[in-house]
Amino acid sequence: MGSGMGVPSMVLYAHELYNFFDVESIIRVGSGGGLQDDVHVRDVVIAMTASTNSNHIGSYPLVGTPAPTADFEMLRAAVNAAEEMGVTADVGSVYTSDFFYHPDKTVNQKAKDMGLMAVEMETAGLYLEAMASHKRALSILTISDHIFNGEFLTPQEIRESFHEMMEIALKTAVRAAL
Repeated sequence: MGSGMGVPSMVLYAHELYNFFDVESIIRVGSGGGLQDDVHVRDVVIAMTASTNSNHIGSYPLVGTPAPTADFEMLRAAVNAAEEMGVTADVGSVYTSDFFYHPDKTVNQKAKDMGLMAVEMETAGLYLEAMASHKRALSILTISDHIFNGEFLTPQEIRESFHEMMEIALKTAVRAAL
């Protein structure tokens, strides 16, 4: 199902699924913009953690700043599924932004300099809500464009090339249900 766009929308859907419908695990599939030189369009990125500029993070009851993190068993299952499929999946940290068009033109370079693999808009919210609800979550992305080198997929290419990410997610969901 769709979750809308951005952290607040993702948190709303995740909170209701976790707390009102007894959902135990959520896998987000979506697109991201590549940041690192070795991340290319069509690459699959499995988000281990998510840095964010969202003020939403301050709403969670922790002294300090939470570190939005994937469920390890789901992460391992996704990596194993990708390997079994022969798909190279990059695993690492992503940047969840509240902005699609950020007014600070240097923000993506700063994220790249910190080693973040891709920029997107929902993962940190999902991981935070999973942590707060004592549930499990994973975010799997396909790179639709590259922020720095100009690579991008057309809408037609997006429709035709996101199947690997979805297949990894389905295999991960089956394993998470066991």
